[in-house]
Amino acid sequence: MDELIGCAARFLAASRRLVVFTGAGVSTESGIPDFRGPRGLWRRHDPDDFSYQRFVGSEEGRRRYWAVGRELYGSVRAAAPNAAHHAIATLDGLGLLDCVITQNIDNLHQRAGLPAEKVIELHGNATRVRCLACGATTSRDEVQHRLEAGEAVPDCRACGGILKPHTILFGEPMPLRETRLAEERARAADCFVVVGSSLGVFPAAYMPLYAKEAGARLVIVNLEPTPLDHEADVVLPGRAGEVMGRIVAAVQAHLARRLGRGA
Repeated sequence: MDELIGCAARFLAASRRLVVFTGAGVSTESGIPDFRGPRGLWRRHDPDDFSYQRFVGSEEGRRRYWAVGRELYGSVRAAAPNAAHHAIATLDGLGLLDCVITQNIDNLHQRAGLPAEKVIELHGNATRVRCLACGATTSRDEVQHRLEAGEAVPDCRACGGILKPHTILFGEPMPLRETRLAEERARAADCFVVVGSSLGVFPAAYMPLYAKEAGARLVIVNLEPTPLDHEADVVLPGRAGEVMGRIVAAVQAHLARRLGRGA
């Protein structure tokens, strides 16, 4: 494992356009439940009940969504950035990070210190809400207060329209701008690091393939095997926070030695 950590660290330290791709395995270490795991949300609920079509198509669909959303957002609001978030933010502080492409919706990369413009959110952000009619935006905290006060289906206070969290539901198109930008950054990367993703959700899972096709080194950090392990230059099985902490410490040591030789 030490040899693999060292190899990954050398790739990161030598990179000029490092892209990190994060999935649910990063969020779960902050206490946020995942959707597809053994105890995930879709083990307890039918995902079809929470599709975009049902959300916009009926008040009952929205009622069911907000009932579950109230519970889930409580976990998001209580969560704090973990060792993986901080390790990735450290890479930015070292001047190595081009951007983070994330499937997560919890805003924890930003709370760990990454500038918002360096975080490409493929599945949206649970901390913001917008009106589908007039486009007015508000914080999810404000809507959460209304739910906790007894509102079952909060509507837009500006026009009475449908309020929807700024996250992607089943059956809803992926955000065009973010998807295009993520592909562009992936294809421009010289080192691409996957952290905590099973790489089973598309089109997000195409991103490491775009990077590899363009000649980037590919590093995968995940507890379980992924369908792209055979494409990777380094595969590191383990928890996101622990493994990323070790990689970044090795990167810092590598850069310090390089600086010492140049002095």
